[in-house]
Amino acid sequence: MPSEALDLSRLQPVLPSPLQPVEDLRFARHGVRLLLKRDDLIHPDLPGNKWRKLSPNLRAAAGRTVLTFGGAYSNHLRATAAAGRLLGFPTIGVVRGDELAGRPLNPSLARCAADGMTLHFVDRTTYRAKADPEVLAGLLSAFGECCVIPEGGSNALAAQGCTELGRELHGRADVVAVACGTGGTLAGLAAGLAPGQRALGVPVLRGGFLGDAVRELQQEAFGGPAGSWSLDERFHFGGYARATPQLHAFADDFELRHGLPVERLYVAKLLYALTALAEEGAFPPGTTVAAVVTGRP
Repeated sequence: MPSEALDLSRLQPVLPSPLQPVEDLRFARHGVRLLLKRDDLIHPDLPGNKWRKLSPNLRAAAGRTVLTFGGAYSNHLRATAAAGRLLGFPTIGVVRGDELAGRPLNPSLARCAADGMTLHFVDRTTYRAKADPEVLAGLLSAFGECCVIPEGGSNALAAQGCTELGRELHGRADVVAVACGTGGTLAGLAAGLAPGQRALGVPVLRGGFLGDAVRELQQEAFGGPAGSWSLDERFHFGGYARATPQLHAFADDFELRHGLPVERLYVAKLLYALTALAEEGAFPPGTTVAAVVTGRP
C-alpha cells in the first residue's frame, strides 16, 4: 500500500479544535464560565474523539485490514468505515445482534456498508465474549490477518492519542468534562491535562464499570494512574442510546439558546450534567469549565 495512504494529515483535520465561550445565565449566576471544546469540528467524517482515538490505531495498522466491533448505531463503526474509504484500507465491522442480518440495514449500518465495510453479525452471547481469545481466533480464521480495534476504539493507543486533547486545554480551564462510553477519551484527557486541572467524566451507560475501565486503560497506556479525574454516574438517562423527554427538551432549549446542534446520546447528557452541577454549587465561583463536544447529530 502506498505510504501516503496512511498520512492522516492529508485529511486536513482541524487541530487544535476551537474553544468557544458560551454565555449562559445558568452558569454565570453561580460565577462559573462555560467553554465548549469543539472536537465535533475536527473532521466531517471522523469527528471528535473518533479522530483522536482512531488516528494512532490506524497508523499502527499500517494499511492492514481493520476489524472492530459495535452495535447497530455505533458511531465508532461509522468512523472506522469512513476512514477505510478515505485512506484506502479494508474494514470489517462485527455487529451485535445476529437478528439484524436478515433485515434491511438501518441508516447507520447502511452508511458503513456504503463506505465499504464488511458487516458480520453475531449473536449477543458471542458479542459479549468478543475479547475471548477463542472468539477472536474464530474471527481471524474467517477474515484472515487483521488489526483488531476494540469496541468504541478504546485501547492504550487511543488513550495515548487523547492526551493531545488535554494538552490543547493547558491553562484554559479548571475542569474539563467529557461524556464517556468506553473510557478511552477520559483516560487520555486526564493524562494530558496540566497539574491543577481535573477531568470529569459523565458516563452514558449504566453499570458502574467505567472507573475500573479507565484505570485499566491508564495502566496499559501510561504504566499507572495519570492526572486527576472523577466520574458522575447520575446522568445516563436510562443507559446507552436512551433518552427521555426531559433530556430532549433540555437539548432543544440549549440549541435555541446557543445555536449549537446538540447530539443526544453523549453531548446532551454531558451538558445536562454540567448545568445540574452548576445549580448544585459543585463548581466554586470563578471556575472555568470546558465541555468537550465529541460529536454532532
